[in-house]
Amino acid sequence: MLPRSRIAQEWQAFWLALGFLTRIPMLVRIDYSQRLMNQSSVYFPLVGLLLGLGNCAAYFLFSLVASPLAAIILVVILHLFITGAFHEDGLADSVDALGGGYTVEKRLEIMKDSRIGTYGTVALVMALLLKVALLAEAELIWLALLVAPAVSRLTPLILMACLPYVTDPDKSKSKPVADGFSRSRLLAAAGFVLLLAAGLSLWQPLLIPAAITAVLLVAVFWGSYLRSQLGGYTGDTLGAAVVFSELALLLFL
Repeated sequence: MLPRSRIAQEWQAFWLALGFLTRIPMLVRIDYSQRLMNQSSVYFPLVGLLLGLGNCAAYFLFSLVASPLAAIILVVILHLFITGAFHEDGLADSVDALGGGYTVEKRLEIMKDSRIGTYGTVALVMALLLKVALLAEAELIWLALLVAPAVSRLTPLILMACLPYVTDPDKSKSKPVADGFSRSRLLAAAGFVLLLAAGLSLWQPLLIPAAITAVLLVAVFWGSYLRSQLGGYTGDTLGAAVVFSELALLLFL
């Protein structure tokens, strides 16, 4: 049994992860430290699962008064509001930087610019359109809404464990998570995702291979591209990894 102090610390780490990834207020007092932020990363897939549960509930309610397609669009809008479009912002910044910069320094400079350019706008619009289309085509919409947010939030943890951090650590939202990242907690997060996929395999037998393939494909190819173009990852590229993983999983489903 874990000591009471360890349980309290994990409880705070969970709420810190929830506050980091969403707009949901933290309802407990957080004794913030970089170490606690490091530990919170293990709960990213759990936060994704909670978002997925909210997506399912919202879809059910919206379906009572709207068509399935309209309900899906409303769910996506609600999801963007709850998360503050956190990962979508990373996608837009990453594509702008990698598409418009010819040196590592210029790419990092563009990535820090709060303005969105043509590349980022196109990537963001097409990603959202593709997400809506894939959800509308899903055999089990509720399952896709539930599992995609949890599975996709595992990919950034793999990138953090395998790549160096390349941007100014004082100006990046990912810095507290990146420094001293524990691979044992990565394994715990991966185990949680696998257990979730296994539990839902009753409704979709191919869920486990689909989840593993989506995460590994994005981690390998996006990670390799980031290593060649930036030398590592930034906070924005981690957000883009979540979007890519979610789309890959929805495509497989």
